[in-house]
Amino acid sequence: MLYESFINCRDAKVRQMTKRFGFKMKLLPGFKEEYRRRHKEIWPELSALLKKEGICNYSIFLDEETDTLFAYQEQSGESFSMETGTQEIVRKWWKYMADIMETNQDDSPVTVPLDQVFYME
Repeated sequence: MLYESFINCRDAKVRQMTKRFGFKMKLLPGFKEEYRRRHKEIWPELSALLKKEGICNYSIFLDEETDTLFAYQEQSGESFSMETGTQEIVRKWWKYMADIMETNQDDSPVTVPLDQVFYME
């Protein structure tokens, strides 16, 4: 199982105002290790932007049978992380990842939002 934790925010006040998002993406077959390597070397300026946008917990898991990536993030504020796509650093990251993932024409990853059906704190 692939697991990457970028940002972990434990502040109780922030957690009260935080929304949870789950979504799927698709990794191209045979690129698990490359995906893992690139995320271990995530660019500091990208991490800084995500934090600035209120993303305080972001994990990605891989279903190796289907090459489906499941992403989970918590975010304070009104936006969703994919809305950061107007930022140059995000667009550069998308382009960097485009050769190993299913993407849209603008290189953004194809994402499928998931409905939360259960939550326990």
